[in-house]
Amino acid sequence: MLIVFTNYPEGEQALALARHLVERRLAACVNVLDGCTSVYRWHGTVETAQEVPVMIKTRRDLYAQVEQAIRQHHPYELPEVVAVPVDAGLPDYLHWVAAETDQRPATEQTRATEPPLTTKPSPATEQTQAIGQSEVTEQQLPTKELPTAGR
Repeated sequence: MLIVFTNYPEGEQALALARHLVERRLAACVNVLDGCTSVYRWHGTVETAQEVPVMIKTRRDLYAQVEQAIRQHHPYELPEVVAVPVDAGLPDYLHWVAAETDQRPATEQTRATEPPLTTKPSPATEQTQAIGQSEVTEQQLPTKELPTAGR
């Protein structure tokens, strides 16, 4: 996953880019933030400008297309386009970003955003299984306790 940063001079332009990217599945989510003041050097002069920061959540393999979309829709001669790799994050969120930017036809996509179906264990899974020299039953396997509200 990548977070791509850019700035726009106006909120409506930033929102138009956000919609463009999400509608085309180039981004799972785009945050258009409140305005900020940017101070930078441009052609040898220190400038100050009011800008609208934009954070784009996408997959690494879509970066070139995201960059191209920003360049095509950006009013600046040299827009800021900076990508930061995400090395860790909530696994379900990272999975969601990947699923929402899956550009394959819907018939080929896995139902990644749906929770897995739970099924009743078959009699075979309840039987004792030989593993090496020891025997382990399903009831002996460690389980992960899920947190509950109020803890």
